[in-house]
Amino acid sequence: MDKDYRVNEKIRAREIRVVDEDGKQLGIMPVSEALKLARERNLDLVEVAPNANPPVCKIMDFGKFKYELARKEKEAKKNQKIASEVKEIKIRPNIEEHDYQVKLRKIREFLEKGYKVRLIILFKGRQLIYNEWGDKLLERILQDISDLGTAEKKGQQVGMSLVTMLIPGKKTSTKKAVLEEVKDE
Repeated sequence: MDKDYRVNEKIRAREIRVVDEDGKQLGIMPVSEALKLARERNLDLVEVAPNANPPVCKIMDFGKFKYELARKEKEAKKNQKIASEVKEIKIRPNIEEHDYQVKLRKIREFLEKGYKVRLIILFKGRQLIYNEWGDKLLERILQDISDLGTAEKKGQQVGMSLVTMLIPGKKTSTKKAVLEEVKDE
């Protein structure tokens, strides 16, 4: 919660515009009178627009208000996190078949969840001379994940590695594909 709210006795203005819990305006009145109204209803007086002339205060349950605000922030953070997170997979150009399948499974899993994947093919020593090995491996991976995503850019040579960003593409469900084939026949 970025904003600090003034509540009850912490309100400094002499006169305030008061809004009740239903959103109805009760008019301009002294703080003491507004506090009395709020206490009669077992609620708090919260300053919501301190820069207005006169400041606007609302009669509300401040604990419930803070809880709702925290919940909304948490939900917004949760939704935002997935969109921006990038997973990273590192492999060598002379990878064995089983290891390749494990890495491929991980890449597919990340793309299915909607993450971007930074694929780094690491060369070691004189392997850099044979950069076509990296190109072949990259082509094979792109072919194996073509149903889930694509490469944002073709692999870029960065020092001793080949770097590519894989982005999730539109995934067609197998059920949809089967139904479309049946309709066409």
